[in-house]
Amino acid sequence: MTSRTLVAELLIATPLCTAAAAALVPHRLLTRTAALGAELTGAFALALVGITLSHPMQAQVGHWVTVDAAAALLVGVIGLVGVASVLVSPSYLRTMTGSVEHLQRRERGYFCLLFAFWATALAVPLAGNLALAWLLVEGTTATSALLVGFSGKPRALEAGWKYLILTSLGLGIALLGVGLLAADVPRHGLAGLSWPELSRYSGTHQQALVAYLLVLAGLATKIGWAPVHNWLPDAHSEAPPPVSALLSGALLPAALLVAWRVEQALAPVLGREAAQRALIGFGMVSLAVAVPFLWQALAWKRLLAYSSLEHMGVIALGIGFGTPLALAGVAVHIVGHAVAKALGFYAAIPLLDHEPRSGGHAAVGIGRSAPPLGAAMGISLGSLAGLPPSPLFASELLILAGGVASGHALAAAIATVLLALGFLGLAHTLLEVVAGKSRRHNQARPAGLAPVVRLACVSVALLLGLLAVAFTLPSTAFISALMRGAA
Repeated sequence: MTSRTLVAELLIATPLCTAAAAALVPHRLLTRTAALGAELTGAFALALVGITLSHPMQAQVGHWVTVDAAAALLVGVIGLVGVASVLVSPSYLRTMTGSVEHLQRRERGYFCLLFAFWATALAVPLAGNLALAWLLVEGTTATSALLVGFSGKPRALEAGWKYLILTSLGLGIALLGVGLLAADVPRHGLAGLSWPELSRYSGTHQQALVAYLLVLAGLATKIGWAPVHNWLPDAHSEAPPPVSALLSGALLPAALLVAWRVEQALAPVLGREAAQRALIGFGMVSLAVAVPFLWQALAWKRLLAYSSLEHMGVIALGIGFGTPLALAGVAVHIVGHAVAKALGFYAAIPLLDHEPRSGGHAAVGIGRSAPPLGAAMGISLGSLAGLPPSPLFASELLILAGGVASGHALAAAIATVLLALGFLGLAHTLLEVVAGKSRRHNQARPAGLAPVVRLACVSVALLLGLLAVAFTLPSTAFISALMRGAA
């Protein structure tokens, strides 16, 4: 057993053990146990990232476990967002007024589900096999659907059911594609669906294309690409804010990585241009659908949900363009989006205490009535809009430049216009949130503000550090490893 495999196993086992411990420990130790489990999981995630990225070209690719540059990138993101979500959860639990569970079991059930969801999400990028990856992505649906409806409110329960049904239906379509691929791989059994074995698919070009599109269309429901994104606004806006952060910043790109791996594995059969064209199509449609919503006065969490649709589209474009410039942009975008989006969702905890009607209406003038909260929201929204010095501005430039370099100048030009329109919509909302006329005159400190302010300071440091390295990434071994994939 290699050090990477050992650390990967510990990484998955730790949150699972913490979920079990949360069900058993005395209630007075529950929060401390959750924090300890989160810190240990974060440490293992950091260790795996460090071990892998110290030699990014030396990927470990097996039939069941793959630890490569792409896996390290996603493990780092999911680990970071997961730790923050666990640490901010006590603030959320103190402010919630209802739950599907009895008051005495509420916190215990919440942490059990949260750690089980986190463990499954961490396992997705490490899956070395399409069948295993599909099973893990489906596994995230069960725990996250329960968390979406955790408040017990009618709208939350409806959003949980909608999420469960639509994503399960989509993954059923993906399973059909997996079955078609399994029928024509040289090696029989599930081991034949490992990423290296898929590249030796022996069916015809047409059969491979049909299977690829079925897998991609099915995964699109989980990623939140348009036009199969219908669950996303409701689920993200009704879930507990720490769960919304994990859904948007961690799970969506993890499911997208599975689609990326399938594209890389089938490129020898389909041709790289044909394999990438579908990703570009999903990216363009997602951007086009998201922009009109970004111009509307939406409730805070609902606005962040539609922003996820836009950013998953941007990442799909970068993967579809497939040049070193574009993939450097993808790496920066995945990390920057996760940091900024998680901060935005965490800010919803004090926001709902400060202005309860913001759960269903646009937040206005928060910078005047609660300046620290307004600053945190402004950092999140400004970063997501791509307002310099946001690293997402740099990542979008890299992706668009990569599109031109790959020969997709028209797609890059259309994407530029759509991104500019999205920026204008989010910039208007940013002004309203920070400097608009406040509905509140009460200057009392909102509950749960202190951890959000601390996370805002950490987020600024991470975002500026990401910006500092963005333009040096294309020539690094890390990007070369992303280009090669799980070979």
